[in-house]
Amino acid sequence: MLHSIQEWTIQHAQETEHVHWFMALPELMAFIEIVILRGLTKVPSLRDCWSANLGNPHIIGTMPQNRFQDIMRHLRFDDRSTRSDRAKTDKFAAISSVWGSFVTNCITSYNPGLHITVDEQLFPSKTRCCFLQYIATKPDKFGIKFWVACDLKSKYICNVLPYLGKDPSRPSGERLSENVVMRLMEPFLDKGRNVTTDNFFTSLSLAHKLLSRKTTILGTVNKIRREIPQSARHTDRNEFTTQVFSTTAATLTAYAPKRKKTVYILSSMHSVIQTDNTTKRKPNTVTLYNTTKCGVDVMDQMVREYTVRTGTRRWPVAVFYNMIDMAALNAHVLYQACTGRQERRVDFLVELARELANSHMCAKAARKEQLLRTQPSTPNPGKRAMYQVKHQCKNNHATVRCVHCYRYTCGKCRREIPWQCQDCK
Repeated sequence: MLHSIQEWTIQHAQETEHVHWFMALPELMAFIEIVILRGLTKVPSLRDCWSANLGNPHIIGTMPQNRFQDIMRHLRFDDRSTRSDRAKTDKFAAISSVWGSFVTNCITSYNPGLHITVDEQLFPSKTRCCFLQYIATKPDKFGIKFWVACDLKSKYICNVLPYLGKDPSRPSGERLSENVVMRLMEPFLDKGRNVTTDNFFTSLSLAHKLLSRKTTILGTVNKIRREIPQSARHTDRNEFTTQVFSTTAATLTAYAPKRKKTVYILSSMHSVIQTDNTTKRKPNTVTLYNTTKCGVDVMDQMVREYTVRTGTRRWPVAVFYNMIDMAALNAHVLYQACTGRQERRVDFLVELARELANSHMCAKAARKEQLLRTQPSTPNPGKRAMYQVKHQCKNNHATVRCVHCYRYTCGKCRREIPWQCQDCK
């Protein structure tokens, strides 16, 4: 993925700015490090990241602000010359190649547990694109919608699909909700897992499809669905009462948490419905659903806490920000699973950012040392060079270099070496 981003970014810069523009792979990784650190330390504007008062020392020492903005301006994820042809059949063409590699890595890197939650995620953005969504019930209203399958226990993002509007490849008789769940769960079917969904996805036909692939479903059902029997649709029920309807594949539970309100739960993993001994007398299907329904919502909350999202006018960059957020969360889950250590996510992100920029910083230090080595050991006769240490002086000149770092050093900034004999090196 990094090589692809590097290739298309260089191509765009050489076509639009300068033919000799170049960006090495370690520099791209350092660029991502700055993007991650900007999500950890919130400042009013981009230039404040490099300011003396609000700036982050790691960001200041990694890359100049002008270079960061230069890379951001040319950041591309595909071949622009062939994009128009690919966009005729793929609305996600501007980033689909990198996105596909990211999703493949998410699927193959982790083995999820028994319960997987499927829900939607709205990544806040107001960029111009044909699949921008408006959802009035969301806090940010506008954004790019993603369908997400998330592991309940670890909140690992197992699979994710962007919503691009009407899909011509979807069979005409198949519901969108069923198509989404089957595509998200395809790598994890036939393993005896359970998927938890909300009333947008849950249906009896979906339960039959999943059960044929050794996967059960648990979710709320909209009361207007055809699967709901007429006898179960009346709302005037006594408080804390339960009514059960069953077929060969699934069980429908109608539970009244209060008067004139009924919750319908469809489950293909429960053959017997039991109620607890508390005052509310909740069925076991309702209790399990309340436990397993929060996977994607908690994941979205965790991602937003340290999100790298910032203002942009290009929707591929907005998707790239969401990709970094998801990748950082998945990396933290994998790190804890592989090492067995519990570490705060903010500490992990700081260390991750440092490791991303490590190669670039080493190369930068080597170039600086090489430049200092190439300068003359002493200035021209009768001349003095500006000091390069700035330890105990402000505006001195020097004629001698340090024997270790090769910087010109004045008398105030040099270290006194005591007189020693040959035996006491």
